[in-house]
Amino acid sequence: MTFFLILIATSSIAILSLSGIIGLALMKKHVHASMLGLVALSAGAMLGNAFMHLLPEAIELSENGPISVFTIMLLVVGSFVASFLFEQFFSWHHCHDTEKCEKVEKPYAHLVLYSDGIHNFIDGLIIAAAFMVSPSLGISTTLAIALHEIPQELGDYAVLVHGGFSKIRAAVYNGISASTVLLGGIAGYFLSGSVTWAVPVLLPIAAGGFIYIAAADLLPELRHNNSRSNIPLYFLIFLSGLSLMIGTAVFL
Repeated sequence: MTFFLILIATSSIAILSLSGIIGLALMKKHVHASMLGLVALSAGAMLGNAFMHLLPEAIELSENGPISVFTIMLLVVGSFVASFLFEQFFSWHHCHDTEKCEKVEKPYAHLVLYSDGIHNFIDGLIIAAAFMVSPSLGISTTLAIALHEIPQELGDYAVLVHGGFSKIRAAVYNGISASTVLLGGIAGYFLSGSVTWAVPVLLPIAAGGFIYIAAADLLPELRHNNSRSNIPLYFLIFLSGLSLMIGTAVFL
């Protein structure tokens, strides 16, 4: 019964990857403006998720866990640096192949997929661990994750499309990235004894990736693709994404 509930919960979270497609479809008359708005939302959601959800959870688990707070900070910095190196390698590799350096797909779009895949896998582990304690805790945990997942999935899909993915390719790859929550749920159920070790390690790695993407890629992207008159609007949208994550951390 517990395994069945975990599958239902994680499948529901995975389906939220469709929210980005639905969101852009509803705003199709203003695609460019909507796209940049969702990029701003994603930047805020990623930073808020990293600082208000992932890192506090990792630090809390470290109190009686296998790693220290210092190790968590090292993992965050290591993930940040690794994201930078990956992006530089991807840019060089693409330019070397085309000999023109015209990047159809921007490196940060691939970084979003990898970081979000890790993040969703962690969500699956957390959901499984909660259901192993009790169904009520599992349901409340799933709802909390869903509330902070919706704005991020909206932004992630927009980031992929803005980063050069076709809408179909973005939908497929975002769906694959979202499906790792199912893998996390299954792994968490069968390896429940290992979850307490894996989650504190994976949380700061995902946080470092999100911080890099938001700070080094998404926010500069908004600056380079906007007129000055639009900056206040996208700044407010960025704050909205950040506030959503702060709100779910405070009230859930």
